[in-house]
Amino acid sequence: MISVSNVTMRYGSKLLFEDVSVTFTTGRRYGLTGPNGAGKSTFMKVLTGEIDAQKGSVVRPKKIGVLKQDQYEFDAYRVIDTVIMGNKGLWAALEERERIYEKAELTDEDGSRLGELEGIVGDEDGYEAESNAAVLLQGLDIPDEVHERKMSELQGGQKVRVLLAQALFGSPEALLLDEPTNYLDLESIHWLQDFLNRYNGTVITISHDRHFLNNVCTNIADIDYETIITYNGGYDDMVLQKTSIRTRIESQNEQREKKIAQLNDFIARFSAVHSEFTGELP
Repeated sequence: MISVSNVTMRYGSKLLFEDVSVTFTTGRRYGLTGPNGAGKSTFMKVLTGEIDAQKGSVVRPKKIGVLKQDQYEFDAYRVIDTVIMGNKGLWAALEERERIYEKAELTDEDGSRLGELEGIVGDEDGYEAESNAAVLLQGLDIPDEVHERKMSELQGGQKVRVLLAQALFGSPEALLLDEPTNYLDLESIHWLQDFLNRYNGTVITISHDRHFLNNVCTNIADIDYETIITYNGGYDDMVLQKTSIRTRIESQNEQREKKIAQLNDFIARFSAVHSEFTGELP
């Protein structure tokens, strides 16, 4: 679960959203939508912790999967290692274990620490890490012969697929995915949809692919008019509900304006009658 309380963000004089409070529940998959410039990417960065809200707070799980946007960040690493880095705790334990084993002589303290690290590796399924990472890569159409290559050797579209596998790796409690279907072919999109529909945590995704949002999302969190409203269902369901709400508001405004006009007319007629009796000019 991710909980947002009274969050406000603005850039200069432009207010994106104000005093937003919303809960993203475990087991549900949310599409984050809104007009261009409404603040979708900014809100996603607040959720991931990449930037701090100017006001308010965000409570998130310790273990979240985030789709990285920098395609060059992992160029020095093997593809398979880049995926495993999605589990930060496991990767840190693996690196520290390797540094200790590289020592010419091990102290008693080193031996004790190795025991602790082996415990972390075991708890995080580290002994199956490479095979689990390979399954994700295969599902996203990254062939086995690429897994041992450096990220710098891959094309942009392949890098995005590897970074998506990284976000999905390690059983995170929440997934925050900004445009996850970019560079995916239809088969990979179907694989991702199936993966997310089986996933038990919280999903929040930004996507311009309406069909993807309809097939994956249980809810839509729509940013508009400087706030966020959550709707049940997929993207098309949200559009229908939002249109209905807007129509109702417009109808209420029209009725309100009609009542104001009637009231003004009554006042005008009352003033005219009053003037007849008093002899005052209207």
